[in-house]
Amino acid sequence: MPENLDRLALVVVDAQQGFDDPWWGLRNNDACDANIAALVRAWAGHGRPLVYVRHDSTDPGSPLHPRSPGNRLKDYLAPDPDLLVTKSVNSAFLGTPDLDAWLRGRDLEGIVVCGITTNHCCETTARMGSNLGHRVLFALDATHTFDRTGPDGGVVTADELMRVTAANLHGEFAEVVATADLVADPPRQP
Repeated sequence: MPENLDRLALVVVDAQQGFDDPWWGLRNNDACDANIAALVRAWAGHGRPLVYVRHDSTDPGSPLHPRSPGNRLKDYLAPDPDLLVTKSVNSAFLGTPDLDAWLRGRDLEGIVVCGITTNHCCETTARMGSNLGHRVLFALDATHTFDRTGPDGGVVTADELMRVTAANLHGEFAEVVATADLVADPPRQP
């Protein structure tokens, strides 16, 4: 299990109802939502900082547009976070309020990234967090993504994209970890 988790904020990226919309295409990792929920419960149970990130798409046709019901966070995100960041770009570090300033103001060592989608907002948030000097753990099995079509017209599967994200991040931008390793220690008793 990674050490010193009490000084890491759990950053749940874009766990929004709109990602359940068929508009996105084929997805992977059916265990993603259960793993995010387990991380949230573990962090809350230990009194560790919780950050939820919501993507407010500027595209009126997107399920994540603020006027769409899909913009809402998923129901399993409880309790309320210590910080809610809203953004319209890929990185939680370019949202409002300023995540980097919030982490530094609380003398936190870094972040645990989970959420949707693996290779977009989660990977971008992990890369930027590392570039800003934060320790980053990336809970790969608490993310999911969708098949994508490349410039050559070929389909890259969600599973392939997830493997590439893990390879891109691990050892350079983040430590890629499993949810089970992060929730292994029992919560504090009141």
